[in-house]
Amino acid sequence: MPAYALRGAAGIVAALILAAGVWASWDSARYVMLSGGGRERGTLSLARCGDDTCTGPYAPASGDKPRDRVVIDKSVATPKGERIPVVVKPDSDEAVRSGGPGFLHAWLPLGGALLLAAVVVAGGLRLNRMAGVLALAGGVQLSAAFAALSL
Repeated sequence: MPAYALRGAAGIVAALILAAGVWASWDSARYVMLSGGGRERGTLSLARCGDDTCTGPYAPASGDKPRDRVVIDKSVATPKGERIPVVVKPDSDEAVRSGGPGFLHAWLPLGGALLLAAVVVAGGLRLNRMAGVLALAGGVQLSAAFAALSL
């Protein structure tokens, strides 16, 4: 197979990896980043945590009605009894953490995609500087999310 075909294939694979990272991240990030569209913002008081999710009562920031039970992913939750800012997804009882930590957590799939794409760019395209930039960006994003959620 000619070298340009292999490089083209590697470029397509790297672009698909990055597109998949953005696509996976956007599912949660759109609620954190965009206002309006029936999004309720407020505070979740963590009452119980299971293996994968945590639940608790929700107090809205505006005139929306309070809820007795809202569900959030356990990976973004803090210890029981803590209050965290959230955005409730429209027509559901599922919440997404908001603010800086929520923003960084929502983009975790993109951070992983940047790291994976860096390997493809370095190995398949032989663009070591570009691969370094991608790896650095992914590492910074993942580290920032970990630090923000640990505080």
